[in-house]
Amino acid sequence: MNFNTDLQVREPKPEVQLVGNDGNAFSIIARVRRALEREHDREYSEAVTKEMTSGDYNHLLCVAMETCEAF
Repeated sequence: MNFNTDLQVREPKPEVQLVGNDGNAFSIIARVRRALEREHDREYSEAVTKEMTSGDYNHLLCVAMETCEAF
């Protein structure tokens, strides 16, 4: 995926359950942030959040699925 910023996807990708949960953008952002902060530092989590909110809802989902193992 080509991000608009210099964001580099880090391994390991944390697991985030998207299917069957609230599909509200803020809810997705919160789940992704919590998962990223468990595996990586807060700076990375904030960079991913900035990227997720830089576009439309589809962009948010693409970034979430690229930076996390979404199921």
